Amino acid sequence: MSSNTTSSPPSLGLAVESLECGGRTGSVKQQLAKLFEGSLKVIFPEEPNMEPLIAVCTAKFGDYQCNNAMGIFSKIKGKSTAFKNPNSVGQAISRHLPPSNIIESTSVAGPGFVNIVLSSKWVAQNIQNMLLNGIDAWAPILSVERAVVDFSSPNIAKEMHVGHLRSTIIGDTLSRMLEFSNVKVFRRNHVGDWGTQFGMLIEHLFDNFPNWEDTGEQAIGDLQEFYKASKRRFDDDPSFMQRAQQAVVRLQGGEARYRNAWKKICEISRKEFDLVYQRLGVHLEEKGESFYNPYIPKVLEELSTKGLIEESDGARVIFIQGQPIPLIVVKRDGGYNYASTDLAALWYRLNVEKAEWIIYITDVGQSQHFDMVFSAARRAGWLPDAKSILYPKTNHVGFGLVLGSDGKRFRTRSSEVVRLVELLDEAKSRCKAELVKRLEDNGKLKDWTDEELENTAEAVGYGAIKYADLKNNRLTNYTFSFDQMLNDKGNTAVYLLYAHARICSIIRKSGKDIEEIKKSGKLVLGHADERVLGLHLIQFAEVVEEACTNLLPNVLCEYLYNLSEIFTRFYTSCQVVGSAEETSRLLLCEATAVVMRKCFHLLGITPVYKI
Repeated sequence: MSSNTTSSPPSLGLAVESLECGGRTGSVKQQLAKLFEGSLKVIFPEEPNMEPLIAVCTAKFGDYQCNNAMGIFSKIKGKSTAFKNPNSVGQAISRHLPPSNIIESTSVAGPGFVNIVLSSKWVAQNIQNMLLNGIDAWAPILSVERAVVDFSSPNIAKEMHVGHLRSTIIGDTLSRMLEFSNVKVFRRNHVGDWGTQFGMLIEHLFDNFPNWEDTGEQAIGDLQEFYKASKRRFDDDPSFMQRAQQAVVRLQGGEARYRNAWKKICEISRKEFDLVYQRLGVHLEEKGESFYNPYIPKVLEELSTKGLIEESDGARVIFIQGQPIPLIVVKRDGGYNYASTDLAALWYRLNVEKAEWIIYITDVGQSQHFDMVFSAARRAGWLPDAKSILYPKTNHVGFGLVLGSDGKRFRTRSSEVVRLVELLDEAKSRCKAELVKRLEDNGKLKDWTDEELENTAEAVGYGAIKYADLKNNRLTNYTFSFDQMLNDKGNTAVYLLYAHARICSIIRKSGKDIEEIKKSGKLVLGHADERVLGLHLIQFAEVVEEACTNLLPNVLCEYLYNLSEIFTRFYTSCQVVGSAEETSRLLLCEATAVVMRKCFHLLGITPVYKI
C-alpha cells in the first residue's frame, strides 16, 4: 500500500522572489522557472499565479522544456483573439523571456513546447563556482524550515534485526537530504520503551536477582536471552503472568523500585542500539513512547471536547470516515495504546517542536494506522485538508520487506530474525577478504596499512548494505544477497566507490595541484561528452529536491549511478592527463568526484580514495 494514500508530500516549489537564499541560487529548474514566470506575467498579467512547468528535455531538441502552452490555451480559448493555437502561446512565452546568460537559445515545437538549450559557458561557470564555493552552493531551496523524521524505533529489550535496517537507513538518508537543504531536522527515535512487556521483564529480574541493583548489568547479561526467558514464563505460568500485569500497573503508577528497574533495562538496551548506530554512522535523538505518556490525557481531553471521541464496546474510539474499524484511543481496561501515544506525539511535534513537516518511516503494514491517525488530526483541526498544499503536513513513508533467496521474509536457517550486528560483521569480513585478494593479485598489498584495509572494508561493506536497500523504490520488497550487493560491476556501492577512487587516481596521477587549478584554471565544455557530463552535474540540486519532495532515496541513487556511467563515457572519449585540455578536464574530474562524495554523504556511505 503506497504511503501516498495517507497524504501527499508538501509541494517544495518556491515563490520566485524567495529564490536567492544564503548564497544559493536554487536548482536549474528553479532558475529557469524564475525566467519563465517573468515571461508569463508580461503576457498574462490578469493571471498572476501561473506556475511555470519546467522539465528536463528527453528529446534532442534541448536541455529543458517549458510545457505551459497547452494548459494556458485551453484556459483562454474563446476569451482571447491574440492566440490561435497552443503553438502561438509557446511562441509568445519564448519571445517575452527576460535577458539571461543561462539560456543559449529556445525553439518552439508542436503544441507550444518551448525547448531550452542552456549556455555551455554558463554551465561551465556554474560548475566552477561550485568548485570554488563548495557543494553547499548547490543545496536545494525548499519551502519548509522545520521537519521531524521519525525512524528506526526499535523495541527496548529486543535486539535490532534486519527489519530495523530499512527504517534506519531510509530515515537517515531523508534526514541528510533535508539537512543539506538547510531544513532544521528533528531526528526522532520513537523507541518502544513503555508497555506490557516491561511487567514480565521486571518481575523476572526481581525473581532471579533480588539484589539486582548491586549486580546491575551482570544480572541481566544477554538482554535477548533475558527477554526470551521472561516471555516463556509469561506464556507458561499463569501466576507469573498475573504478577507481570500488576507490575505494569505499579510501573505506570510511578513506584520507585519498578521505575528504577525499568530505567536499568532501557539503559542496557540503549547501549546496544548505540553500538549499531555508531557502526552505521546514524545519529538519532531518542524520544520514546514513555516521553509522550504524560501528554496523552490532555490530548484525549481536547479531542473529546471537540466531539471526536465516542464510546464503543467499552472502549473509547474515534470513527474515521471510509475506514472499516474505528481508531481505539483508550482500551476497555482503561489503558492507552499505540494510537493514543501517536496522537500525543503528533500534538507535541506540532505544538512544542513547531514542525511543519512530520515524516514517519515504518513498513507498509502500518499505512492504515497512520492514515487513521492523520485523519483524526485533520478532524481535530491540527492539520489542513489532505489535498491542501498548506503546512503543517504529515507523511507515512512505507517500505517493503527484506526477503531471503527463497523469496520469503529474510531469516536465519533456524527461522530466527537476522541480527543486524551479524549482517554488518559479515559484510565487512567479505569485503576485507575480497580486497586482500585483489591487492595480492596486483601486487599492491604491501602499499596498504592494516588500518587502511580495515577502514576500506568497513566503508565498502556497510556502504554495500545501505546502497542495496536505497537503490530500490522503498515501497517494493527486495532480496538480500551479499553476492549481488558486493559485486564490483553494475549498480552497486562497490562499483560506485571504486569509480570514485579511480577519478581520484586520475587527478593524483596528473601531478597537478587541484586546489590551485580551481583558482587559476578555466573549465570549457568543448566536446559533446564534456557537455553531457557538465549538464548532468548541474542537475544535482533538482535531483535532491525531487528525492526530498517524493521521499524517494532511489532517485538520488539513480542519479549517482548515471553520473558514474556518463563520466566513463567522457573519460573513454576525452583524454585527460597530457591533453591540450588537461586543466579543464581535471576540473571536470574534480567536479564529478565532489558531487559523487556529496551523494555518498547523503546516502550515509563513506567514500574511498584508493583501491
